[in-house]
Amino acid sequence: MFIKKIVLIIILFLFSLNAFANTPRSTGKYKNWESFVAETEKGKICFAQTLPTKRTPGAIQREESKLFVTFRPGENINDEVSVTSGYEYKNSTVSASSGKKKFSFFSQKNFAWLLDDKEEKNFIKLMKKATDLIIKARTTKGEETTDHYSMMGFTKAYNTAKKTCG
Repeated sequence: MFIKKIVLIIILFLFSLNAFANTPRSTGKYKNWESFVAETEKGKICFAQTLPTKRTPGAIQREESKLFVTFRPGENINDEVSVTSGYEYKNSTVSASSGKKKFSFFSQKNFAWLLDDKEEKNFIKLMKKATDLIIKARTTKGEETTDHYSMMGFTKAYNTAKKTCG
């Protein structure tokens, strides 16, 4: 009986270690941005993320909005830009703008991505120079939302995520 308890405790401990290994761990906080790393079956994943400084309209029920740049070297993915506005998107594009620069994302369920590597590189250049970024999208009911993101700290968080997975 005692040995069975010990074996069960060891199994639970190993399971908890595996679950902990998949939990993203912060690798640095830089003003409004933070970088993270997580271990998965396909290898290391690193990303920089931020939350919006302002979301409108406030009456719409939704989860957290987040803007990401992700690196997944085991899958040969670098500089993957994605966004979630905290709800399932209507079948339409999600737009991002800063000043006169505008980008269109394609959406699937509650995430949206840029169309290709070239757009991602151009968008990251914009993120490094911009102070603010605005994301507009529509819910499945057609309601428009606007999320305002600060780019303060982006470059350091981006560089940390890139270096951690480099």
